[in-house]
Amino acid sequence: MIPLRDLNPTRIRPVVTLALIAVNVIVWIAFQQHDTAQEETDFLYERAVIACEVTTGDPLTAAEANSGRCVSDDGPGYFADKNVYLAALTSLFLHGGVIHLFGNMWFLWVFGNNVEEAYGRIAYLALYLAAGLAATLGFIVFNAEDTTPLVGASGAVAGVLGSYAVLFPRHQVLSLVFVFFVPIPAMVFLAFWFFSQFAFNQPGVAWQAHVAGFIVGLGITALLRTPLTRRLRKIHAPLSY
Repeated sequence: MIPLRDLNPTRIRPVVTLALIAVNVIVWIAFQQHDTAQEETDFLYERAVIACEVTTGDPLTAAEANSGRCVSDDGPGYFADKNVYLAALTSLFLHGGVIHLFGNMWFLWVFGNNVEEAYGRIAYLALYLAAGLAATLGFIVFNAEDTTPLVGASGAVAGVLGSYAVLFPRHQVLSLVFVFFVPIPAMVFLAFWFFSQFAFNQPGVAWQAHVAGFIVGLGITALLRTPLTRRLRKIHAPLSY
C-alpha cells in the first residue's frame, strides 16, 4: 500500500514539516558525496552513526572498517576526529539513495502536517528528533557490533506515524493498492506498516530502528493525548462572525 494523501485537513501551514523535507533534500543534493562509490562510502563512515562506535565510544579503526568486525583494537582511527555521538543526530539527515530519501519524505509529507498541528512547531520538532534518536538506540541495542553506517530519517518519520496512529486512528488515508485507489482507516494502514517491518524485513534495512521510532512516537503521544486533542479542538472550533 502506498499512501497518496490523508483525508484530514489542517488549519496551519506545516512549516516544520516543510523545513525538515527541505533540509533532507538539500543535504542529499549539496552535501552528501555521490561522485564515486569510494567517496560516498568514506563520507558515510565519517558522518553517519555506527553501532560499534557508539558501543565502544571510539571511532572505527581502519582494521575494523576493512574487516567489518567490531574488535575494539588500538589501531589508527578510520576518522579519528569523529564525534561518534553527534553522528547519531547527523545520520537522521543522510540517506542511502534517492528512493530511500523520497520514500521517507513522502511519508513525512502525508502524515507530518497533522501531527505538527497537534503538537505545535517546537514540540513537533522535539518529537521528531526524539523518535529518530530513540530509533538509532533501538537499532544499536540489537546490533551492538555492527560496523555499517546507519542512515536515514526513517526512525524519526516512524515516530510521526506512531503519533498519527494515536491522534487520528479513524481518519482515512487514500492509498494505492495494486491499481486501485482505496481509502483506508489510518489505524489499519499504520498497523499494516508496523507489522510489515517484522514480516518483510530485508537485508540492509534497519527495521529495528523503524519499530523503535514508531513505538516511541506512539508512547509519547499516548501520554500527551488529552492536551493534544484539546489543542486540536480549539484550532478546529467553528469560526464566529
